[in-house]
Amino acid sequence: MSNLDRQATLSVCGGRGFVVAEPVRELLSPRRVPLGESTEVRRLLPNLGRRMVGAWAFVDHYGPDDIADEPGMQVPPHPHMGLQTVSWLHEGEVLHRDSTGALATIRPRELGLMTSGRAISHSEESPRPHARYLHGAQLWVALPAEHRGIEPHFQHHTELPEVTAPGLSATVVLGTLDGTASPGTTYTPLVGADVTLTRGAEARLPLDPDFEYAVLSMSGEAHVDGVPVLPGSMLYLGCGRSELPLRADSDAGLLLLGGEPFEEEIVMFWNWIGRSHEEIAQAREDWVNGTRFGEVKGYDGPPLPAPELPATPLKARGRAR
Repeated sequence: MSNLDRQATLSVCGGRGFVVAEPVRELLSPRRVPLGESTEVRRLLPNLGRRMVGAWAFVDHYGPDDIADEPGMQVPPHPHMGLQTVSWLHEGEVLHRDSTGALATIRPRELGLMTSGRAISHSEESPRPHARYLHGAQLWVALPAEHRGIEPHFQHHTELPEVTAPGLSATVVLGTLDGTASPGTTYTPLVGADVTLTRGAEARLPLDPDFEYAVLSMSGEAHVDGVPVLPGSMLYLGCGRSELPLRADSDAGLLLLGGEPFEEEIVMFWNWIGRSHEEIAQAREDWVNGTRFGEVKGYDGPPLPAPELPATPLKARGRAR
């Protein structure tokens, strides 16, 4: 998915110096951003208070939206580099096309994982016809230096492993949870898990003390380590936890995100992740000139134009503002 914010800014984030090394309970509120013709998303990362959780650098939550009489998601071709995109749905479908020739319809609880590497472009749209409701999350994972120049590729996994306990089921979207690994390819130690809780459930989810974590509420009423987390908000948890207490006041859905704190400082602008202003400027020039990022075939419409670069690059400010 693209960052369609026309007021895109240059930001530098990452580095272990700003990681919270002990357990915390930091509730992050979303920023509402229009996406395409008829979709609005709640942006949790980057946030005014925090820019990354492990290698997770971008989190959008959208829906549930009634799109029965709407076009639904319509995101024209746009570029990415230096990251992986993770498409995750609870309701609806998303048709993915990219410049490698990949074409896939992603459905609820299926993993759509696109690794941009050095350069890729893609589009996302609700199929025609499409389901009445659209509800999901779009996430980016920053690629470390040694892998950010790899060849772009796309993976679509329709079956994913689960970790279960009384009243709890956790689908391992990416990485490893409690010894259970997703088939999706990762390049840093991390985890993404979709957690379903039944009404009245109380459970403890095993965690890695070396990881930092956050929990996004997708639906329902749940308490995370005693903190009520409403749908569309995210609780940052810091590091140093070996387990996470969860309690559900209703049927609830949560998205657990975690990973080893990302050591490198990164520059993120529009839909690119790089290491310098000059690298981002070159990516923009390549997109404007129609080179490097390839062509998305089959989408009915023009590609997205890139926003203007700021006059002065921002200085590194670490992982937290």
